[in-house]
Amino acid sequence: VDTYIDATLSQARLIIVRCLGGLSYWSYGIEQLISLAREKSIKLVLLPGGADPDPDLTSQSSLPPETCERLRQYFANGGPANTSAFVTLCASLLDYPLEATPPQDFAPSALYWPGQAAPDLAAIKQHWQADAPVVAITFYRSLIEGGLTAPVDALITALTARGLNPLPIFISSLKDAASANCIAENLGAEPPSVILNATGFAVATFDGGDQPNPFTAFDCPVLQVVFSGTSEDAWRANAQGLPARDLAMNIVLPELDGRLMTRAVSFKADHERHAATECRTVTYKPVQDRIDYVADLATNWSALRHTPPAKRRIAIILANYPNRDGRIGNGVGYDTPAS
Repeated sequence: VDTYIDATLSQARLIIVRCLGGLSYWSYGIEQLISLAREKSIKLVLLPGGADPDPDLTSQSSLPPETCERLRQYFANGGPANTSAFVTLCASLLDYPLEATPPQDFAPSALYWPGQAAPDLAAIKQHWQADAPVVAITFYRSLIEGGLTAPVDALITALTARGLNPLPIFISSLKDAASANCIAENLGAEPPSVILNATGFAVATFDGGDQPNPFTAFDCPVLQVVFSGTSEDAWRANAQGLPARDLAMNIVLPELDGRLMTRAVSFKADHERHAATECRTVTYKPVQDRIDYVADLATNWSALRHTPPAKRRIAIILANYPNRDGRIGNGVGYDTPAS
């Protein structure tokens, strides 16, 4: 802390800290920052790391409470527009002649389209092809907040190239009521042939205390897509492929909802540096051949859905144990005849 204050923070004109847990969780650092701000007349703002106000932190800031609260609200609401306005307000506090817009609500769930701010269904349908099957894409809201939508954009491009109409929706969680309502409203208006889901975990639980799955009403295949939290290099070097965290969150648990695993289509990259801020940047980099695989799979499932049942060719493949044929179709923990 002392080295960072001496080498970096002492050169600043404005310091903004988001402190998880409040004053007591970083008491020494905050004490030193307050001392530095007074000594060098640096503007200091102490904000909570969560979404709720923290009067104790605000009281130790050197700027007026209303300014601190406005800065806090930009973080609490989140999203690209609030991030831009936050930076603009910071510039105005440093005497740049700029006017920041007030904090804006950022929906927990909404439609998405690359390069468009808050598109509605009509705006998205302008990019669609007439009478083409709809493929929904659901992914986390945090990707919008962090500017990490490259894999989503790649899926949209790949699906469109295959004659499908993408319907991307960002959500907070499949268990979130507002997100479930957004899914129901938009997919109800444009029923999908296939759903590509890029969120982790599951709605179902092991103990049977399940809540409604927002995808169930649309009676279509839900393909699980993985935006991996590890790097591509680490994935390629790992004989197991994805690390345990990705396996649990994005493969094992989603199977409880009956989702069909596809593959990881993007990987986390955090080794690049942003020249203007000299900060490390984090991105999700799509891998094109894996994007193409998922888009092809969605195309095939969509074609199957629109094929009359009498013309579908269906195979049932059963595992068999080598010791005796009586174990055919057996799985550990399953009843063989019922399976």
